[in-house]
Amino acid sequence: MTAPKVLISDALSDTAVQIFKDRGIDVTFEPKLGKDKDKLAEMIAGFDGLAIRSATKVTDKLIGRADRLRVVGRAGIGVDNVDVKAATARGIIVMNTPFGNSITTAEHAISMMLSLARQIPQANASTHQGRWEKSRFMGVELFNKTLGIIGCGNIGAIVADRAQGLKMRVIAYDPFLSPERAQELGVEKVELEQLLARADFISLHTPLTDQTRNILSKASLAKTRPGVRIINCARGGLIDEAALADGLRSGHVAGAALDVFAQEPAEAHELFDMENVICTPHLGASTDEAQENVAVQVAEQMADYLLRGAITNAVNFPSISAEDAPRLTPWVRLAEQLGSFAGQLTDVPLKGVRIEYCGDVSKLNVKPMTAAALAGVMRPTLQNINMVSAGVIAKDRGIALEESLCDAGGIYESYVKLTVKTAEYNRSIAGTVFSDGRPRIIQVRDINMDFEVTSHMMFVRNCDKPGFIGSFGQLLGDHGVNIATFNLGREKPGGDAITVVALDEPITDEVLAKVTALPHVVRAKRLGF
Repeated sequence: MTAPKVLISDALSDTAVQIFKDRGIDVTFEPKLGKDKDKLAEMIAGFDGLAIRSATKVTDKLIGRADRLRVVGRAGIGVDNVDVKAATARGIIVMNTPFGNSITTAEHAISMMLSLARQIPQANASTHQGRWEKSRFMGVELFNKTLGIIGCGNIGAIVADRAQGLKMRVIAYDPFLSPERAQELGVEKVELEQLLARADFISLHTPLTDQTRNILSKASLAKTRPGVRIINCARGGLIDEAALADGLRSGHVAGAALDVFAQEPAEAHELFDMENVICTPHLGASTDEAQENVAVQVAEQMADYLLRGAITNAVNFPSISAEDAPRLTPWVRLAEQLGSFAGQLTDVPLKGVRIEYCGDVSKLNVKPMTAAALAGVMRPTLQNINMVSAGVIAKDRGIALEESLCDAGGIYESYVKLTVKTAEYNRSIAGTVFSDGRPRIIQVRDINMDFEVTSHMMFVRNCDKPGFIGSFGQLLGDHGVNIATFNLGREKPGGDAITVVALDEPITDEVLAKVTALPHVVRAKRLGF
């Protein structure tokens, strides 16, 4: 049997290279190849695995040349440089190492906060120039100050722990952070507006999603207390950089320490000219230990997959064995669709998720389905979440998980029912897999329905009154929106009703607002899958 072949196109440690060799894998180490896309495209066809960092761009075009490629391993958390959709369509597993650099990134945030408080980089530069400007660099203590953490997941929790060691008060805003988990971490869970109003320092530790983009906007920054200091070692785009510059110029924001920027590499920026700004070139994960950790992890994960079919930390597939894959795959896809559907309709913090497996599906390995459902529920807020990390992240945030197995499937031989639990309500959605292997949604909010999930959809909750369907369809038609499928369900005549439509393209904000304003509409939501 021919040994699997792996190409390493970015700089990985010698230890990682040796892991491949020791496991009997034919490895080619070309650490500068990622910067030569033409040469990489010429070579890729002969390899089963591709190990990368951030320099290599795994595009749709490159994937089209990769006839043998079975796995892409990213040494690090971000997979922005990988076309995951194209890889999935070709059956290529995309793996990352989501927890290998958490401590390093958290320590960098703490270092930035200390440097910001005492103006260390500026004082260092001045002293190197032969000046002795002792009175110029008057700093502030961290002791007894309030640190506001936006995003209290794995890295945010480590920052909170280190800040408490500095005797800071820590408050945190995170929709997924439960009161119980907050108490365990020793932080005070608050809403965003409370955090903005109270924090002396604000540190961001959330992924970049539609919900978190510009979370520190012009309006948000105006709500912060005068003299606030801001640290971002998470993702560029979380801060409106122009608004931040205005706040720094006015003095409302006393200082900022930034490791990430909306556009990278950031070779020119108005913030670079400001004395009260500290900048580093995305160094959050740049320590010897972190780079070694993620390199070793990705080598072990890729080797396990190529030699034994084991899948770990995949962003586009759950951890399942090769033997179970054919039967489980459609049910895993259904579970993720149920979770994504429910997650996009949940606008308040989760307290728990319950998943019921009824009928023949209950006899399968339900763990991958549960992981897929959890990832789907949380992905609208946590973009980088995957099916493997979903369970850990849910536990860290105190989201209670319940699984239930039952033999009887009712009308259907098998079905899966997912319920999201919040402090305000519980909402359920159910689905099944038909004999053709295609998932179907069969119930939403206890209202029977029957539809397939497609890329672009709209959910409408309305009162069951005459004229709604006509006015709704007319509105979409007037705006050139083509309906692919139209599905209706209702509680009872004249009661709550649900409309789910599949569309050929996503609707605009304008059309969504007009739908919401229609008579009898309670809620309208754009959904994407």
